[in-house]
Amino acid sequence: MAIQRMDNVLIVVEDLDATISFFVELGMELEGKGPVEGRWVERIIGIDDVREEVAMLRTPDGHGRIELAMFHTPKAIRSESADAPVNTLGIRRIMFAVDDIEDVVARLRTHGAELVGEVTQYEDSYRLCYVRGPEGIIVGLAEQLG
Repeated sequence: MAIQRMDNVLIVVEDLDATISFFVELGMELEGKGPVEGRWVERIIGIDDVREEVAMLRTPDGHGRIELAMFHTPKAIRSESADAPVNTLGIRRIMFAVDDIEDVVARLRTHGAELVGEVTQYEDSYRLCYVRGPEGIIVGLAEQLG
């Protein structure tokens, strides 16, 4: 077997606490938060003099994780606009299954999130939307119908 599972997705952010709050409001659980530095991490990521703060969050089912990293040194660099459209090359969104899409959108708006388009329905199967949260992160929400 080539892989066992997808372990986590890394998102580099400038405001770690705001991003943690956003994902906790979404329903993720904070597993831990702390500093990361030293030769071992420098060797893995190929950058010298690294000092960062990392937070790991997991989905309620325990199968999905997001790792958030805020670099103190060297400072993080932005390669694209924070409000890049969904068709920009690269990883564009993370999709989550939710019970009540309207409730989730309302709660995320208290953390500055905005709808990218609108909440729409796909046939009789799903209600779907994209939400842009802190740091320009796009989160897809899918509420299964029936």
